[in-house]
Amino acid sequence: MSEEGSHIQDQLMKMRREAEERDAKRRAESHGLPYLPPSKIVVNLEALSVLPEEQIKEGQCAVIAIRDKKIALVTYDPKYSKTVEIIGDLKNKEYKINIFVASLSSLEYIGSFYKFVQKKREVISGKVKVGRENDKKSVGEIKTALDSVDSVKKTLDEHSNAGQISDIVEIILWGAMGNRASDIHLEPSQDFVKLRYRIDGNLNNIFDKFSLGTYKAILSRIKLLSNLKLNVKDEPQDGRFTINLPNKDVEVRVAIAPSEFGEVVVMRLLDPDAINLTLQDLGFRDDDLKIVEEQLNKPYGMALNTGPTGSGKTTTLYAFLRHKISSEIKIITIEDPIEYHLKGIEQTQVNNEAGYSFASGLRSLMRQDPDVILVGEIRDKETAEIAVQAALTGHLVFSTVHANESASAVPRLVDLGVKAASLAPALNLLIAQRLVRRLCKFCKVKEKTINNELWEMIKKYVEAMPARVDKEKYLKNIEIYKPASCDKCNNTGYKGRVGIYELLVINEKIQELIMKEAGQLEIEKETKSTDFVSMKQDGVLKLISGLTTLEEIEDVAGKVEWI
Repeated sequence: MSEEGSHIQDQLMKMRREAEERDAKRRAESHGLPYLPPSKIVVNLEALSVLPEEQIKEGQCAVIAIRDKKIALVTYDPKYSKTVEIIGDLKNKEYKINIFVASLSSLEYIGSFYKFVQKKREVISGKVKVGRENDKKSVGEIKTALDSVDSVKKTLDEHSNAGQISDIVEIILWGAMGNRASDIHLEPSQDFVKLRYRIDGNLNNIFDKFSLGTYKAILSRIKLLSNLKLNVKDEPQDGRFTINLPNKDVEVRVAIAPSEFGEVVVMRLLDPDAINLTLQDLGFRDDDLKIVEEQLNKPYGMALNTGPTGSGKTTTLYAFLRHKISSEIKIITIEDPIEYHLKGIEQTQVNNEAGYSFASGLRSLMRQDPDVILVGEIRDKETAEIAVQAALTGHLVFSTVHANESASAVPRLVDLGVKAASLAPALNLLIAQRLVRRLCKFCKVKEKTINNELWEMIKKYVEAMPARVDKEKYLKNIEIYKPASCDKCNNTGYKGRVGIYELLVINEKIQELIMKEAGQLEIEKETKSTDFVSMKQDGVLKLISGLTTLEEIEDVAGKVEWI
């Protein structure tokens, strides 16, 4: 066919589709129902499985969205006998139905997604193909098979050309979980696409042999799982899906953004085991733990956690909430977004489009008579002021604020516009924290001797710490280790992370400084006359306990200034 003939065919096809959509719109108006144009159709795979595939043709309808027992049903003609039967069956199953009218072309487009429904069930059922064709392996076997970076590389190398796209995506996911990765990065360049895992805070190169064509299919698969629009490529999209394991659900939060060579994907794995920690599990020393428990037992006031993104602030605050859970008190949170679900508390999520911000949500929560409130983050004056008032009126408030050290949280809140006279009596505790990699217990090597110069520096440094630190305990048995290499830690020398903390308890003198709008340096100067232990000091105590290395401490907290 000539170029001109092809152009005419395209024009005729466009005219037929426009006529079809006009007809669908007229039918919607005649039935008093909303019309759903093709550009507005977003298909949820879980919803699609409510009706079997054959009914989309026989009944000329499909379910494209579901929330609890509420569904969105797309129909060609709601009065068609087969459609009426299906609607009746759904009502008998206690579904609440919102009906939309669409064209047959739109229903055909929706029907094209059925080929992904079974594949999605395989992902969320805890089964995945990683070896021979049709070879299904259990969760335990998969995690064992892909529990090293090398095994993930090898498996992807075997599947990247001949394997099914769904297999490749599943291998990427299972490999990440097997290696305790917190994030998965897919990054396109001019000629290929790189896969990286963030493990223990560091990005690790996993695979760089994906062709751009293969990546396009991988990207479509991820978008389908996350209920994102396949045709949107020039603007960011956020979504999520769930991997249902036998004993837990792992949420996967997906962020896709345009870049020079294609769309970049970051998937965050929200494993509930990551926040299933007690206060003891967090890495607090005994003397720090005593302070934390004393502060958590207070009936009102504010505890603020500071630190950069990825420093474990959310995990710490969730451990605080778990410590407070009781049938005798009411705990409510407002988060953006809800990353982990905790039993025994009420969790709400920011929705700016609906006018539910941190500030408006917090104001609303105050009317729910809570005893404990978690505010995901204090970002603006209004949220800060409401949180402070909540702390002053009988509520225990937990939150985070962007600041580097515990003392710097005070000027940060004053800069946001909080009155110092209100802030001073509201604050109970300021925390700053970082995460350092923990030495692999299977391969770490003990330093045979510690030179006299280092020994003297450590001794003076520890002896200068406040009386609450059990100095004799730490100096009596100094053990310094260095990283080695083994299969258990992917030959990195480190496995897992531990927190280093500083706890600033607000006493009368610090309250007076806050009232005077003192700066960070003045507050830090005052802490030297208290029993304050800095992050670096906590890090050194963990160093001589054999948990981590000096390089790790200085990498996240800055250079240790020996006395």
